[in-house]
Amino acid sequence: MVNSFGSRLLLGLAATLATVLYAIDSTIVNVALPNIQGTLQATPDQAGWVVTSYIVVSAIMTPLAGWLGVRFGIRTVLGLSILGFTAGSMLCGVAVTLTQMVCFRMVQGAFGAALVPLSQVALLREFPRESHGRVMALWGMGVMVGPVIGPTLGGWLTDQVSWRWAFYINLPLGIIGWLALMASLPKGGGDGKRPFDALGFVLLSVAVGCLQLMLDRGESQDWFASTEIMVEAFLCGMTFYMFLTHSLTGRQPFVDIHLFKDRNFTVSMIMMFIVGVAVISPAVLVPGFLEQVKGYTPTQAGWLMAARGASSVLAMMIGARMTSLFGPRPTMTVGILLASLSLALMGQFGVDTQVDRFLAASLLQGLGTPLTFMPLSLIAYATLPDKARTEAGVLLTLIRNIGASVGISVVIAWLARSAQTNVSYLVEHFSVYDVRRWLAVGALPGANAPTLGLLGEIRRQALGIAYANDFMRLAVATMVTLPMVWLLRSPGHARPVSVPANASADH
Repeated sequence: MVNSFGSRLLLGLAATLATVLYAIDSTIVNVALPNIQGTLQATPDQAGWVVTSYIVVSAIMTPLAGWLGVRFGIRTVLGLSILGFTAGSMLCGVAVTLTQMVCFRMVQGAFGAALVPLSQVALLREFPRESHGRVMALWGMGVMVGPVIGPTLGGWLTDQVSWRWAFYINLPLGIIGWLALMASLPKGGGDGKRPFDALGFVLLSVAVGCLQLMLDRGESQDWFASTEIMVEAFLCGMTFYMFLTHSLTGRQPFVDIHLFKDRNFTVSMIMMFIVGVAVISPAVLVPGFLEQVKGYTPTQAGWLMAARGASSVLAMMIGARMTSLFGPRPTMTVGILLASLSLALMGQFGVDTQVDRFLAASLLQGLGTPLTFMPLSLIAYATLPDKARTEAGVLLTLIRNIGASVGISVVIAWLARSAQTNVSYLVEHFSVYDVRRWLAVGALPGANAPTLGLLGEIRRQALGIAYANDFMRLAVATMVTLPMVWLLRSPGHARPVSVPANASADH
C-alpha cells in the first residue's frame, strides 16, 4: 500500500489520466468522423468502422485485462496499456488510408481496455478504506466527464486545427500518466502461477464481439432483416451459452463464478448494466437533439453540454461527502431521483425549448449521474476480499460498457422508428385538399420552396417528438433501479464473502 502523500497524489493523477484517456477517446472521434471520411476517401459505412473497430476490440480485451492484472501485476499491465494506447493514438494521427486507421484504432482498443478497470482497482488497493469515497470521486470525474468533454474538444480541434489532433492530444496525457504511475505504484503483486483458460476466453470474446458488432451495425443493416445481424445474434447466443456451461462445470474457469455469490456484487452488476443503458446513452441523444432539432452547430452543442460536465465535477465532490456522512444507499437514491427528473424534463423538450430549460435539465443530470455511479462503484467491492477486486473491477466495467452499447443502439432504433411514425401522423394534417393549411404558408402545394420548407418543418417536429419519447423511456428505465438500491448491504453491516484460494489465485 502507498504510504506517502506524494505517492498517493501521483497515483491519483495517473489513474485519473488513464481513465480520461479512454473515456475521451470513446467519443472524441465521433465529431471528427466526417472529416476523417473525407481525408481517407471512405464511404460513410466504411468510415463507421473507425468507431466500430475500437469498440469491438476494446470489449473483447476487457475480460482479458482482469487475468493479465492478476497474473503480471497491475503496475506492469496498466503501464504497458498507457504506453500502447498512446502509441496507437499517434499512429491513428498519421494514418493515410482507411485500412491503417482501422488497424490503429484496434490497437487503441486493445491497449485501452485495461485503463478504466485497472486504474480503479489500483486506487482501491493502494488507498486505505476510509479514503475510498474521496478517491472514487476523483477517479469518477474521468469516467463521467470524459464522454461529455470529448465531443466538445473533438469539435474544437477539428474546426481549429485538424482531426488528427483529436489523436495527438493523447500524447502529453499519456506521457504524464505513465510517469506518474511508474513513480507511485509499487512493483510486484502478480500471481505468476495463475493458468489461462483459453477456451473460456475464446467463448466469451466471440460472444462479446458478436454482441458489439450486432449492436453497432444493427440500425444501419435494418436489424433482423439482415443476414449479417442474424448470424451475429446466433453466434453471440450460442457462444455465451457455451461459456456459461463451461464456467459452471470447469475446474478453473476464465471468470471466477464465486464472485456472484456476493449479493452486493451481483446486484451491482445488474444496476451497472441499467446505469449504462439509461444514464450513459443520453450523452449520445443530447447532441443529436441540439444539432438536428434546435439547429446548433457541433461546437455550440458541445459548449452547451459542458454544463453537464461542470455539474458532474461538483457532484463528485458532494457525493464523496454524502457517502461518508449518510452511506452509499441514500446517496444513490438521491442520484437516481435527480437523473430520472432530468430525463423527465428532457421528455418535455420540443422545437421551441429555450436554452435555460435545457441547461437546467443538463445540470440536474450532471448532478444525478455521479451520485449514482460513484457510490455504486464503492459498494460493489464492499464485501469482496482484496484479491477478488481486480477481476470484479473488470467485470463491472464490461457490463457497464455492454449496457451503454445496448442503450445507445436501442434509443437510436426507437428514435428512427418514432420519427418515421410521427411524420406519417403529421402529414395527414397537410392534405392537398385542405386549402387553409397551405394558405398558412403562403403557397399552394407543389415542387416549390414553401412546400419543401413545410415538409422540412414537419420532419423537424417529428424528430423533436421522437427525442422527447426517448428521454421519457430512459426516465422510466432509470427509476427501475431505485428498489435495487435497498437490496445492497451497507458496508458497515455486511459480512465479507469468502472466495476460495484456488478460485482467485490458482484458477
